Amino acid sequence: MTEPVRIMLVDDHSLCRSGLTELLENRGGMKVIGATGNPERVMPILREQAPDLLVLDLRLGETDGLSLLRRIRAEGSEVPVLILTMSAEEDDLTAALRAGVKGYLLKDMEPDDVIESIERAASGELVVAPAMAIKLARLWQNEQKGSLKKDLTSTLTEREREVLEHVARGKSNKVIAQALDISHNTVKLHVRHIMAKLDLNSRVEAAVFAFEHRGVVESSPMTDEGSRKHPTR
Repeated sequence: MTEPVRIMLVDDHSLCRSGLTELLENRGGMKVIGATGNPERVMPILREQAPDLLVLDLRLGETDGLSLLRRIRAEGSEVPVLILTMSAEEDDLTAALRAGVKGYLLKDMEPDDVIESIERAASGELVVAPAMAIKLARLWQNEQKGSLKKDLTSTLTEREREVLEHVARGKSNKVIAQALDISHNTVKLHVRHIMAKLDLNSRVEAAVFAFEHRGVVESSPMTDEGSRKHPTR
């Protein structure tokens, strides 16, 4: 039997901690091994419990999440860290990614999307809230990170283009499956094929690719009614 993902929460609002604990344990099947709003309690819990992932708010009263993260790293802990915040500011996203976080989620996301994103972050994937994907694309463009070739899209099937468009909109696999009337496992298979064909490492990179090449991706006949009546399963 697979062990549940072990999560630690750091948020100075007790209501947020209790609500997220209930969400992750009761609906996500994870285990919250520690939750605190006191920065001084973080390192003792990390040493005692060794969580798989630390979910951290950016705003922590008199300190901030990234300052705390620097302290955690200075103490020698390499625990993966995911930001969960109310801030949709591009500067905060930039600072968090440069600090080496595994993701940047917003507190107004749908609960199921939060669960899925935390699961993916715990497995090593970089995750970003759908509302931040375009900002991330702009950051990558400004920093001149390598762009992908448009002709790579020619390797995608019609269905893969369709799935990629949904991924770019920040949709979860479950939502994509419902929208396209295919199984959840089929969506996962399509996503794997997309990643391999486009030489991508995460759904975030896929969203950025679709944003940068949206004219190419959306020019496919994926909106043709006939293709929706006879989907490729």
